[in-house]
Amino acid sequence: MTQKRTLILDEDDLIMVVKKDVVQQVDENRGEMNRSEFVNFLIQNQLKQYYSNQNYVDKEEFHQFSQTMKELLRNFLDFFLTYMLTIGQQPHEKRFAELNEQLQALDNLDGDVETS
Repeated sequence: MTQKRTLILDEDDLIMVVKKDVVQQVDENRGEMNRSEFVNFLIQNQLKQYYSNQNYVDKEEFHQFSQTMKELLRNFLDFFLTYMLTIGQQPHEKRFAELNEQLQALDNLDGDVETS
């Protein structure tokens, strides 16, 4: 039969049953913290580490990135057209129309990213 020991996390709230060696490890490493504080500290650190090691972005981060990229593209196309007109180079009508359509399409994409 495995020997277990009771670890009291909060005097009034919870009692956790763990193996004796777990209690010994807690007691050996908790320093000035009580058992409850130490266990909470360990859990919070594990959660913080878990969330900091995520290899993906959430919807809000993706939406912000896509908005920034659209703005960058919009600014580049706007600069390109303005520069061509400033140096006196008239773009071919077909190419100018394509670039203008791309600018307008970027303006229309602002509401297309779904955030649900």
